[in-house]
Amino acid sequence: MNPEFASEILKSLMYQAVTLAAPILLSAMVVGLLISLFQSVTSIQEQTLTFVPKALCLVGLLILLLPWMLRTICEFATAIIQKMPQMAG
Repeated sequence: MNPEFASEILKSLMYQAVTLAAPILLSAMVVGLLISLFQSVTSIQEQTLTFVPKALCLVGLLILLLPWMLRTICEFATAIIQKMPQMAG
């Protein structure tokens, strides 16, 4: 395996990781920001108020995106497995 091939595989791995993590992280950030704004406006400083809505949002989003995420991971794994002969040679 030459360095260019290894860097191509690492680049595609990083791209896949960011692509899969971005929707979850962005939604958690947006929900957290909205809850923080709500808490600062109403002066309610309850810890469960930040955790429960964020957890519910993330679970709902995972349920919606799970088929796409699994398909993406399977396609990436298939592509890597198909490139294994090139890695050995």
